[in-house]
Amino acid sequence: MSKPSHEGGRLEVGQLAIELGEGTSRFEVLRELSVSIEPGEFVCLLGPSGCGKSTLLGALAGHLAPARGRLALDGEPITGPDPDRGLVFQQHTLFPWKTVLDNVGYGLKMKGVPRAEREQRAGALLQMVGLAGFEQRYPRELSGGMQQRVEIARVLINQPRVLLMDEPFGALDALTRSRMQELLLELWARMRTTVVFVTHDIDEALFLADRVLVIGPRPGRIIEELRLDFARPRSSALLTEPAFVQRKRRCLALLREDAAAQPLERLTPLGTPSWRFAT
Repeated sequence: MSKPSHEGGRLEVGQLAIELGEGTSRFEVLRELSVSIEPGEFVCLLGPSGCGKSTLLGALAGHLAPARGRLALDGEPITGPDPDRGLVFQQHTLFPWKTVLDNVGYGLKMKGVPRAEREQRAGALLQMVGLAGFEQRYPRELSGGMQQRVEIARVLINQPRVLLMDEPFGALDALTRSRMQELLLELWARMRTTVVFVTHDIDEALFLADRVLVIGPRPGRIIEELRLDFARPRSSALLTEPAFVQRKRRCLALLREDAAAQPLERLTPLGTPSWRFAT
């Protein structure tokens, strides 16, 4: 698949605040968070569980409304979900009764694309993610890593300006996770879609990203921005290089120092967060 014909993919987050819960159980998840993400940039959101990483992703996807602040894609306010902002979760959301080919082509079907064209485009994407020959299988017949490849292909077929990924490899074993990271970088190098990737794994963030935004404990805010100049394409050998290890130590220090500085009550849940958007 070629690079999307449209231009863009610039995300703007200005003084964003998000609150969850109701009544006396309402609490602040993100506070006055601001960031700009350039078109085609690969940005990782790194932080401890509960800091608001997935909440920010949910807001960018259009599933959560800010209490205050501004969210925009290419200058247009984000007011709800849109295929221009594709979302990939940790657990796949494939239709179990549809074949792999039909799952990937589903978005095109909803747009009224003729069957022959959507099958051709879905087949091309499945080949790109290494699943040629599995078109007529069902999700239950695939491994976890293969299911996530189908999930990514299903999102990419809409040629989104932004790809939002919520710990998509968190449930995979270490070897499969490493392979999926390398596959994602290969796809991104071809398509140059803007990627915002949530993780609490420091190695993963540093391996994937152009820039890592380190988010402190709730209410989440960016405590440091790390720009990474590691050469691309990247391989697993990068993880043992001195410069990589140095950056990893910096991330560990940031997260430990910020956690230690928080009052106990700030780390204690004040209510029941929404099903997905409190991490």
